[in-house]
Amino acid sequence: MSDIFPKWTNRLPLHIAIGTLLVGTAVTAGVWYYFTPKYTRVGYQPIQPVAFSHAIHADQLGIDCRYCHNAVEKSWYSNVPSSGTCMNCHNQILKDDPKLALVRDSFATGKPIPWVQVHKVPDYVYFNHSVHVNRGVSCVECHGQINQMDEVRHAKPFSMSFCLQCHRDPAARLRPPDKITDLNWKWSDDPKVAAQLQKEKGQQFVHDWKVQSMQSCSTCHR
Repeated sequence: MSDIFPKWTNRLPLHIAIGTLLVGTAVTAGVWYYFTPKYTRVGYQPIQPVAFSHAIHADQLGIDCRYCHNAVEKSWYSNVPSSGTCMNCHNQILKDDPKLALVRDSFATGKPIPWVQVHKVPDYVYFNHSVHVNRGVSCVECHGQINQMDEVRHAKPFSMSFCLQCHRDPAARLRPPDKITDLNWKWSDDPKVAAQLQKEKGQQFVHDWKVQSMQSCSTCHR
């Protein structure tokens, strides 16, 4: 047998095992790092059945987020508005526009519009919109400048580290309750003044509203 296989082949099984281990480790690390919301969700922008522009409704027309998402202050979820909400305006405005045919059909038949969900967290994560909104956390903190989007896209990662950044320092993100849905609002046009006011007012809000810096696993994983 020694005349058929050279001596270095005796070490071949060991080399294969080590190579397999290294490749397996690299693949696992790559999947672990890149198959996270930061890489798999950010930028997600599905085509919706009706071309609804937040830039027009929320920014140009100044419609408050809570007019359409009216459960956000009292429920764990932010509801998608029914076609009846849309028709409150569109029974007069652009009432014959072909782009709104599906909205009119939905209103007439009661069949919901098949909107494609953009923002979501895993099933094992508990998130309550009302708790955050009623304690000074603006929509923009999680959804980005959605008032400037013609088509809604997933702007923030929604990863565990993303959530923990806020939970570890809530004062840095709290704002007055009447500014929650004003997505263009800031303390000052001067960045230094804005940062100082955010620090001072944020700490005051944490104290006055009894905001807890909750970081235990059971806070979100229930």
